[in-house]
This record gives sequence, C-alpha cells and structure tokens, in this order.
Amino acid sequence: MSQEIAVIGSPEFTTGFRLAGVRRCENVADDEKDESLDDAVERTLAAEDVGIVVMRDEDLDHLSRSVRQSAEGSVEPVLVTLGGGAGSGLREQIKRAIGIDLMAEDDDEDN
Repeated sequence: MSQEIAVIGSPEFTTGFRLAGVRRCENVADDEKDESLDDAVERTLAAEDVGIVVMRDEDLDHLSRSVRQSAEGSVEPVLVTLGGGAGSGLREQIKRAIGIDLMAEDDDEDN
C-alpha cells in the first residue's frame, strides 16, 4: 500500500498543497481550530494510508496536550511542521522518521 501525504490546516494553507497534487487535506478554519483541530489530527494519524502529516508550526498551539504529544511522537505517520524559522526542528523530525541524520558529516569519506 502506498503512503500518502496529508495536510491539515486552514483552507489558505492547504490550497497550495492541493494545487501541487496532494489529495488528502483536512481544512480547519482559523476560528474553529480550538474546537476541531484535535479531531482532524487524530483522524489523520489513525489513517493507515498516511505516511507524512504536514501542518503549520503555530497550529500545534491549538492542539490539546495529549494530541500534540501523540502527533509529535508519531513515527508513522511522521509529523512535519512548516514555519517557525530555523529552530522548528525539521532536521530532528527527519532524523526521527528515518532513523539517521542525513546532515551529519561523514568522517569516513575524507579518508
């Protein structure tokens, strides 16, 4: 079974992904995030055909503590957050997802 990318967020956030061909998008209006974002994230994390979940970094603040911990600790699907600047932890997310640090320097190549 192939793994899909899922995007969760405001319609403005998900539209670009839809145009790029992402078929699985959960739209949650900005004024409904406190009430509806937890359900959208739980539904997406439980889907067997989703391998990557994409969200805006600031949307994590709208999640309950338990859902946020589940999302951030999930390996399959892996949560990737966009925004938040250089400290957003994308490198750590990739390392957790695949088990290796792709950006680590390989000392053996110099020998």
